[in-house]
Amino acid sequence: MSIFFFFISSVVFSVADLPSCFSADQQYEECRSRNLTCGSGHRVFESTTYPFWGGFNKPKFCGHSSFKLSCEGDQNLTLAIGNITLRVVSANLEDHKISVADDSLLDGGCLNIWNFNGKNQFTLDSNTEMIDVFVNCSGVAPLQISCEESYEDPVTYHVLRSSDSDEGCMKYAEIPMLRSAKDELQRSELTFVEALRKGFDLRYIMEDKACRRCIDSGGICGSALDSESFRCLCADRPHNSSCDDNTNQGKNDKRRRVIVKVLIGASAAVVGLIAASIFWYVYHRRKTKSYRNSSALLPRNISSDPSAKSFDIEKAEELLVGVHIFSYEELEEATNNFDPSKELGDGGFGTVYYGKLKDGRSVAVKRLYDNNFKRAEQFRNEVEILTGLRHPNLVALFGCSSKQSRDLLLVYEYVANGTLADHLHGPQANPSSLPWSIRLKIAVETASALKYLHASKIIHRDVKSNNILLDQNFNVKVADFGLSRLFPMDKTHVSTAPQGTPGYVDPDYHLCYQLSNKSDVYSFAVVLMELISSLPAVDITRPRQEINLSNMAVVKIQNHELRDMVDPSLGFDTDTRVRQTVIAVAELAFQCLQSDKDLRPCMSHVQDTLTRIQNNGFGSEMDVVDVNKSGPLVAQSPDSVIVKWDSK
Repeated sequence: MSIFFFFISSVVFSVADLPSCFSADQQYEECRSRNLTCGSGHRVFESTTYPFWGGFNKPKFCGHSSFKLSCEGDQNLTLAIGNITLRVVSANLEDHKISVADDSLLDGGCLNIWNFNGKNQFTLDSNTEMIDVFVNCSGVAPLQISCEESYEDPVTYHVLRSSDSDEGCMKYAEIPMLRSAKDELQRSELTFVEALRKGFDLRYIMEDKACRRCIDSGGICGSALDSESFRCLCADRPHNSSCDDNTNQGKNDKRRRVIVKVLIGASAAVVGLIAASIFWYVYHRRKTKSYRNSSALLPRNISSDPSAKSFDIEKAEELLVGVHIFSYEELEEATNNFDPSKELGDGGFGTVYYGKLKDGRSVAVKRLYDNNFKRAEQFRNEVEILTGLRHPNLVALFGCSSKQSRDLLLVYEYVANGTLADHLHGPQANPSSLPWSIRLKIAVETASALKYLHASKIIHRDVKSNNILLDQNFNVKVADFGLSRLFPMDKTHVSTAPQGTPGYVDPDYHLCYQLSNKSDVYSFAVVLMELISSLPAVDITRPRQEINLSNMAVVKIQNHELRDMVDPSLGFDTDTRVRQTVIAVAELAFQCLQSDKDLRPCMSHVQDTLTRIQNNGFGSEMDVVDVNKSGPLVAQSPDSVIVKWDSK
């Protein structure tokens, strides 16, 4: 131990006597001589670059840490804001303004600036506006751009001019665009792509009084090597605010030398403690290995479950890349300390609260229950699934809490109009506000979201009317992936303990614990019958054989008594089109409610059939007959629903 102590002490004293690797004038020369560029690409900055730094060789002390720029393909300077990469087109440091464009679009990829209106110290400049982008426009609008997303067919996005009709279009998102480009776009002087390539302007927040004093004194604005504080880099050394503040320099130098000697002595004393602690550290590390493997996203007071598989730290960190990290304090303030009066709902894994962020956005904050390992696994699962998904009928994930947070929190977009269950048989139930055309639209959009999930190899596992959120225009947002599991690429099912909500659980799954995408099909069929009847999935006040809505539906359809369970407000007896489409949807639901999962259609078929029913009034290969006549509900039901459907 004494030899080790002597060696370390010698090294400490030797290093203390060496000159600083970065002398003051070296920092000044490096910031003065090095340009903020990327190879032979377009030059954005002149000699002055503060607060920006990075590129090929502009050191961090030449700028501020929050303003790092990167090189894209050795050609272009880029700025990363959250999970969005923006290409820097030009800069006006005098006005604290930079011009940027979507780097993904400029590289020939898909748009990546959906609903981007600035973040942290960057805000949209006054000459930039947010414009609406639409999808599913029935007519071919001249202002459009197509993009091939993962797991989907190419999607066409539209911008409507003031003279264009938005009939049949659905608003998808908003994107920032220069006001001048927008005006040229409206006059058809630019294409949609050309307008986007012009980019938009960001204004950044940075106090520059000290920087102006520094420049006036002949210095270069920068920052301290060991902190974020401002430094005026001068030819002799760094100064606090300007190259002229030399007063008491001798006293400061003397004080600095005393401090260095004190630090060296303290370091020598600490080395012995460090050496003595090595043995304890190795021993303690072995004891805490399981904790380290399972706590990447757990709060400090949660212990891991030894019987569960270890939680991969590196995997968890990867999942959080590109996700906005909220502090616990920020979300606590947004929800008024998780005020019970702001509670929106309560699920199997957590409580959801309404919150309002400092930037004015309304959000839904899910606070996961404190149940050790399963809680952290659920948190990782939701982040993993939601960050990889993008669909207009899936609820969007804005971010989550950090791994140091005392609670695991997920921040979703807030959908203000409640759930489908609220409008069908809950506190917001009002027959006049939910006619059959709206209900059919809800069914189509929900099926579209589930079809997308299944194409992404994901099973929802808890499809129900309480997990179908509605906005003010009754557009669907499928929510709560708390029970979701990634679907193995080489398997047709997943074996796991049954979970879900009574009344919606696939009976085949409940008996043999075999999970497949057909489990979602069954649950969705229950939702279809809720849309037809306005009855809840489970009601213990109904007769025993009708407590479960799925059982009631099957019996009623087989006995040609569908009319008995149709919501009277839908106009089933008075409107021929309503009667035909209700019967067609009921036929589809009957097919999806088969006990044998192999007899159910896949979600792709379900979505296609519902779309045809919505557009044409009846489904594919369905000869709808009057329910007053004898015989099955339709020509093929119920006796012919015994042929296996091909899964697609």
